[in-house]
Amino acid sequence: MGNTVDLIKAPIAEEMKLFEQKFFDSMKSNVSLLDRITNYIVRRKGKQMRPMFVFLTAKLNGEVQERTYRAASFIELIHTATLVHDDVVDDSTLRRGFFSLNAIWKNKVAVLVGDYFLSKTLIISTKNKDFDLLEVVSVAIQEISEGELLQIEKARKLDITEDVYFEIIRMKTATLIAACCEAGARSVGCSEEVAKKMHRFGELVGIAFQIKDDLFDYTTSNAIGKPVGIDIKEQKMTLPLIYSINTANEKDKKWLINSVKKYNNDKKRVREIIQYVKEHGGIEYTQQMMKKYSQEALDILYEFPENEYRNSLETMVKYVIEREK
Repeated sequence: MGNTVDLIKAPIAEEMKLFEQKFFDSMKSNVSLLDRITNYIVRRKGKQMRPMFVFLTAKLNGEVQERTYRAASFIELIHTATLVHDDVVDDSTLRRGFFSLNAIWKNKVAVLVGDYFLSKTLIISTKNKDFDLLEVVSVAIQEISEGELLQIEKARKLDITEDVYFEIIRMKTATLIAACCEAGARSVGCSEEVAKKMHRFGELVGIAFQIKDDLFDYTTSNAIGKPVGIDIKEQKMTLPLIYSINTANEKDKKWLINSVKKYNNDKKRVREIIQYVKEHGGIEYTQQMMKKYSQEALDILYEFPENEYRNSLETMVKYVIEREK
């Protein structure tokens, strides 16, 4: 799948290279501990899908400028801050197969580093008077926090309806991809109408992305490195499960909710839940919804003239729902 990512990156390869350098330089501080930590984070970067969205949507709407590099930096800073804070909240010791910050440097340091990244966004944006971009990323930060809290509130009761589920993933996952696309377009001076379109495009891709993640919980040989049934174990309400609970008869519904509530650590029971979901159409329904959202994203994309940047974004949308991890 690495080849697909290289293919998507091809039209913006130069920008991505330059971005890495600029991002690294902007992270330097007067505190050697902080430099050690940012160094550690930067070296362990993932596929870098988010900056790719920023540069591709910028190029789709104009010529990349200094502002575009800053937009990509803001997104990367927020993304990193939320990951670092997430690891503390979830008490995770690993992130992408490496030790998480809190595992090496303790929670207090991890929280402070996350805060530092968020404040860095404020400083760089206000210094350069990128107030439009600051607004885009501030809304994203607010929604990510709200989405997390809404999920925590609902997880206790396990009474998540499909509407609430979509609201949670829109805020938790999709809002940042929406911010990438809107910030990328705004960084090159697009119209208000285009900015809104790009935001919606990113949101739809983000929702499809999260639904795909939910499906990994039900595939026996997922390459994501995430154990099968981990969402059930963590009592996370995902779409296949919500659909199955909502379409089950009273007896089955009680059994499903009870299983997730009380037997989420029982391997045999978790396997039975997965089996039930598979046999009662939960997987097919979820795949349908994923395709629906990705198709809506493509429909928006096709309103733009065809060029290599649009082609890359189209490949990106398809990659999101076809990826194996």
